[in-house]
Amino acid sequence: MQPRIPRQSVGEQALGPRADGDAGLTDELAAVVLGARRRAVRDGDRQIDTAHLLHSLLEHDPEVRSVFDDGPEIARLLGYLVQRSIGYGLRWQGSVEDSGAVPVMADSEGFSPLAAMAMDHTAERAAARGTGPARGIDLLACLVADPQARAVEVLGRAGIATEVVVARVEERVARRWSSR
Repeated sequence: MQPRIPRQSVGEQALGPRADGDAGLTDELAAVVLGARRRAVRDGDRQIDTAHLLHSLLEHDPEVRSVFDDGPEIARLLGYLVQRSIGYGLRWQGSVEDSGAVPVMADSEGFSPLAAMAMDHTAERAAARGTGPARGIDLLACLVADPQARAVEVLGRAGIATEVVVARVEERVARRWSSR
């Protein structure tokens, strides 16, 4: 039986869907992608989507978790992410996560079009900042950039406004790089 999500080497997984190999993602982000890939396979999904990446970020990256309030916010968010495989997420199975803003690619390396775009923009965001490789917090900002992303839907169901998430991310990035 063929795997639903194509296998990739660790280097390819760390780079996401980029073909040029200059994504500059950290080992931590490679672990996030591996976690999202495992979650997608376990959920029976054909592609890694933005909700898989969000869930994996929350599991692997303390800086991303710090964007959310420790108590009720993180609990609600994780609750909805866990429910995706047994509840509302079932309607996503067999469909492609796409906002229509980018053309659907026939082979997006196991990522939904929105997840592939977020991975590309993560590397671009870090490169534009010029302060080193992309981090989980960069990926979080890119996951919530498109209102049609499943990660945005999960945040909304958890009662967390994407504008608040973006503001918190930008505050943490500014604070981190101003202290250097």
